[in-house]
Amino acid sequence: MRSSAHPRPVRPPVTAPPPTGRSRSARLGIPPALTWGFVGVLLFMTGDGVETGFFSKYLADHGLAKADAAVIIAVYGITVAVGAWLSGALSDLWGPRRVMTAGFAIWLVFQVLMLTVALPAMNYWLLLLIYGLRGFGYPLFAYGFLVWVTAATPPHRLGTAVGWYWFAFTGGLPTLGSLVAGTTIPLVGSYDTLWIALGLVALGGLLALLLVREPTGRTGLAPDGARALATLAGSISIMRRRPRVAVGAAVRVFSTGSQFGFLVCLPFFFTETVGFSTSAWLRLLSVMFAANIFANLFFGAVGDRLGWQRTMTWFGAVACAVTCLALYYVPVVAGPHFGAAAVAAALYGIALAGYVPISALVPALAPRHKGQAMSALNLGAGASTFAGPAIVAVALGPVGVEGIVWVFAALHLATAVAIRFLEPDPEFTSPDASPAVDHADLPAGRH
Repeated sequence: MRSSAHPRPVRPPVTAPPPTGRSRSARLGIPPALTWGFVGVLLFMTGDGVETGFFSKYLADHGLAKADAAVIIAVYGITVAVGAWLSGALSDLWGPRRVMTAGFAIWLVFQVLMLTVALPAMNYWLLLLIYGLRGFGYPLFAYGFLVWVTAATPPHRLGTAVGWYWFAFTGGLPTLGSLVAGTTIPLVGSYDTLWIALGLVALGGLLALLLVREPTGRTGLAPDGARALATLAGSISIMRRRPRVAVGAAVRVFSTGSQFGFLVCLPFFFTETVGFSTSAWLRLLSVMFAANIFANLFFGAVGDRLGWQRTMTWFGAVACAVTCLALYYVPVVAGPHFGAAAVAAALYGIALAGYVPISALVPALAPRHKGQAMSALNLGAGASTFAGPAIVAVALGPVGVEGIVWVFAALHLATAVAIRFLEPDPEFTSPDASPAVDHADLPAGRH
């Protein structure tokens, strides 16, 4: 492992030029055979993200203590983390498409139970159980598709492809999701807005599962004859066998830990301390992640050129540390001035996108075990949905929102140090490396 202060830029291996006559989506860096999957993830995550900006406040406004609401969301984060890990491990066994199908079904069933049983009763234990179990749904669906993307896309375009994936993911959660909520809550109320979310998830799931026919994701990614328990165990043991994969998973936890923590505490901060309305807060959240989704595309491509590590260090880790603090201090100084808060929010959203190349970098740490490496990475992604709210639940009382933003800023700076150790495996960076047949570049119907 290199440990110099200025790590060598990491680029994908040299490969043959792409074929001529490619479709417009291929020229943009979108694998054509997976196009409907990106659309489906966008709609699915829009539905999943509808609740993001107001759910903790909704629970508190309807009788739960703020700490209880934070615990419910933290437990949800635990199941998301487990589901994220399983998305990679089960993709090795079943194939990403079956994993996505399982996540789709889980989300629909438990959303209906939450809307018809848990929320009308406003029972803490029912919410903890049902909302927690629903947490398995979106990571199996969305991260299952991410595994599909990394398995079917050749290395020389992987950074751009995962940029498009995160464009779709964060375009829905929470960008368009918050915009939908901000539009529909004044019209139909919070509860009916959650039914609208169900419809969006159903549409997105059906589009992805029915229209994507790329063959790589329809069968297990593990070698023939792999045993189920060995494959599941390998998705954990790889972090011992390849310590850099463990470092990458840890970076992934804290890369978006602040985002999920802020989604718990900032609704109260902006509405009760700064003086914004709930609708104004939701618009601010939309601004934050509207900036993020376009930056995802930019930094995916930049990472392929400037180097994945360098991009993550400066545009991700360091920039996030600075903008975390701006999210708090700008509105404290400027008051309920939407324009000033929107600038700070947009810069934070852009900085989050600086971490996008990690979805290309971690599989490069173990090129012969991409599914296992993606399991570890997805475990980190899921754990961030728990770690952020857990930090808020523990620290909100003692240090308040101001202390929380400093904690998150310090964690982002810690990831800047860790990223130095994420050198890809020499096998991945070798000029002689040759990707498998690029099914993802073939239009539907030619597999």
